Amino acid sequence: MRVRGKLVAMAVLAAVVASVLLLVSGRAGAGGDGCRERAAAADERRELVTGSGPETLVIGDSYSVGLGVKPAESWPTRLPGRVRVDGFSGSGFSYAASGCPGADFATRAQTAVRDDTGLVVVQGGLNDFDQPVAELESGFDRLMKEVGDRSVLVVGPPNAPERADAVPNVDAVLARLAEEHGTAYLPMRDLELPYLPDRLHLTAEGHRMFGDVVAGAVAGLTD
Repeated sequence: MRVRGKLVAMAVLAAVVASVLLLVSGRAGAGGDGCRERAAAADERRELVTGSGPETLVIGDSYSVGLGVKPAESWPTRLPGRVRVDGFSGSGFSYAASGCPGADFATRAQTAVRDDTGLVVVQGGLNDFDQPVAELESGFDRLMKEVGDRSVLVVGPPNAPERADAVPNVDAVLARLAEEHGTAYLPMRDLELPYLPDRLHLTAEGHRMFGDVVAGAVAGLTD
């Protein structure tokens, strides 16, 4: 009976561990070996600065990093101007969207936003799929305080099949918050995009399509 009890306990523990791993790996870019690897990927993407002219800063998640494609194929390369990217896989507006400390958008904006930063494009929402609305609101408010009086374009989450059930709610909350802050909002959930086999991240063609839509919105703000 003791042996059987131990086996049952081990099975329960294994199930709990598997559930935790599934939750972590299910986030947009939260897979891999941990925060150190994601930080290294963020640093690599940060080194790629494209274009020339007024500076645009992109703050985002694994989409902005270009997880699953080459950095040069990631959607921010389609934007006009001199584009810097501060992306971190698995991150979001909410502080706890990522399991990595200080990865939320507002905290990263403290160092990413510079004196010569003009437009700030904030892309995300997929990793906030399981966060309370209050946490989304708090993270959004903190981000807007860090950005200050700069122009901001918030790019909402696309309808990734792996997050399809949660996207409408996140999209609605972000659209409301953007309106309350007088910030431009670009909904992306009606855009049909090609995804990688994980049904969460974009193919190179998906990045091109995503980037071109955002570039059109940026052009409308800067004209």
